[in-house]
Amino acid sequence: MSGRLRSHGFKAVSVSTAPRDLIGGAPRLAGAWTAKVITLFPEAFPGVLGLSLTGKALEAGLWALETIDLRRFGEGRHRNVDDTPAGGGAGMVLRPDVLGRAIDEAQAGLQEAWPVICLSPRGRPFRQAMAQRWSAGPGVTLICGRFEGVDERVLQHYGIAEVSLGDFVLTGGEIAAQALIDATVRLIPRVLGNRASVEEESFAHGLLEHPQYTRPAVWKGRAVPDILLSGHHGQIASWRRSEAERLTKERRPDLWRAYCAERGRDPGGDREL
Repeated sequence: MSGRLRSHGFKAVSVSTAPRDLIGGAPRLAGAWTAKVITLFPEAFPGVLGLSLTGKALEAGLWALETIDLRRFGEGRHRNVDDTPAGGGAGMVLRPDVLGRAIDEAQAGLQEAWPVICLSPRGRPFRQAMAQRWSAGPGVTLICGRFEGVDERVLQHYGIAEVSLGDFVLTGGEIAAQALIDATVRLIPRVLGNRASVEEESFAHGLLEHPQYTRPAVWKGRAVPDILLSGHHGQIASWRRSEAERLTKERRPDLWRAYCAERGRDPGGDREL
């Protein structure tokens, strides 16, 4: 490939086994952030990722999505990808040899290492800071867990990070993978178009977002707070910060404690520690 094609702004086309033209046929900007998804259900993608701003950015080549069908790497005539748990127990476990072959294909040709992540209810909680860190890199490889999970040896061998969306269990990791990709892709420059909206939203400064209002000024007897109609930008900013702190303290005491600790504040009051 010529140096001209590798320069920023020129598009390159990649081939994927994904069933959707939106994935395999869309041109991408050279060096575009890429999500590679190892899944038993490649037809689940792009799903909601193909809609709205993320879908437009995908079509424009600002980011790329590749699915890797785990079944292709299965064992035997029936392409088995799982087996019974060692030591007994209910359910099935994804085999390390099968999953390892899929990971090797995902990593083949990469010019630099990038995170390999397994969506799992036992993983570390997914945080906005993770999305920000991953959005600044070249991409991620996501493993959509199924059944009772993944053989521990494959996690250890590839240094796979386990990530969870919360304290609940899904049938598989596909929905979680789409949520993680959406949270990350929207932070890529030009995807949302309005950088200010990213900087002011929930978690951007360790706080939940302040309440939002729009027209009409009065609805069902409820009025927009006068401060927001005052035109005093400094007072509006102060009100929004105060409301964000109030909501965070009430609804997410864990975030509030971390926020106060970073600033040397007492989470029970306004005094400094």
